[in-house]
Amino acid sequence: MKFSICWPVLLACALLVSPALAVDEAAEKSKLIALENAWNQAQLHADAKALEELVSDQYVYTDTDGRFMNKSAFLGDIKDPSYKTTLSANEDVRVFVYDRAAVVTGIYHTKGIYKNKAIDHWGRFTDTWLFQNGRWQFVATHTNLIKR
Repeated sequence: MKFSICWPVLLACALLVSPALAVDEAAEKSKLIALENAWNQAQLHADAKALEELVSDQYVYTDTDGRFMNKSAFLGDIKDPSYKTTLSANEDVRVFVYDRAAVVTGIYHTKGIYKNKAIDHWGRFTDTWLFQNGRWQFVATHTNLIKR
């Protein structure tokens, strides 16, 4: 009998809380898309300082060629003067928010020069974010090419 009395109360509470959670989730999704766009802008301007703020100290990156980089190696790659990005854009971005984590997927298009060779890459990415120290930070990225 206690269960039947508590059930309507629990259902009412869940219905009251659900819209609030949906608003928060929508706001977090917007923040994460803005951070993904900030990432693109930082790459366009070779702004390793901005990327350093977005990337966790435990960051791991798997590139399209299979290279695995930690935060230091990734930032070194961005600072490399032979890497000049002229386009960095995402499309078909989807955000999946969990408790203090999020996964962002999409298609990226990057153009520029890398190691004295022109690049024009289309690929898929999966970015993993954690909410830590009061902010969202990248903890992992995996990319693979769709076409060159």
